[in-house]
Amino acid sequence: MQRILVVDDDREVVRLMNAYLEQAGYEVLVAYDGETAIHALRREKPDLLLLDLMLPDRDGYDITRFVRSQPDLAHIPIIMLTARVDDTDKIVGLEMGADDYVTKPYNPREVVARVRARLRSHNTLSPQPLAAGDLEMDLGRREVKVAGQEVELTPSEFNILKVLMERAGYVLTRDELISRGLGMDYEGIDRTLDSHIRNLRRKIEPDSKNPQYIETVYGIGYRLVDE
Repeated sequence: MQRILVVDDDREVVRLMNAYLEQAGYEVLVAYDGETAIHALRREKPDLLLLDLMLPDRDGYDITRFVRSQPDLAHIPIIMLTARVDDTDKIVGLEMGADDYVTKPYNPREVVARVRARLRSHNTLSPQPLAAGDLEMDLGRREVKVAGQEVELTPSEFNILKVLMERAGYVLTRDELISRGLGMDYEGIDRTLDSHIRNLRRKIEPDSKNPQYIETVYGIGYRLVDE
């Protein structure tokens, strides 16, 4: 049974999400503040983190930074729950390492669908390693190296790069990258995809402003250059 850590100081939200996630077959862990969440992450190492942005002590950004900085936790997918509607706040969360976000008020069934899609894309890996130019991807270990140097990717960044490397040299539409790399369609996904691509370029490109690996094909999508 996969375990979901729900972090939110609104106990009614936690109660509701607990009920829906348990009905969907997940084990639910709960924290109402940031410090408790960090203790639970260290102790339990859940399969996915459902994280409210606004918390009474350490906020969702701080917890996201913590998760992505820990080698034994960095692989955990993070879905942010936020009452903020400004795209800037969402993009900041994605650039810090969140994989997805849901804006309150939300439908609990949609959140469960996002959780299911994120876990499915996170766990569906083939055993064969991938390579394109100086890029190497070990699917079993979820490791990526550029010219022999390991780089740390979030789960969503890893999945998007995996899709690009599987079809190296071919143009992938935005819809293909969204459905195969991120798991599902939802409003605002184009901005989310762009944020993940920017993050990937910062991590794997010698010069992210002049990318040599991930090429933008305007009006269509992206291509991984295999040279």
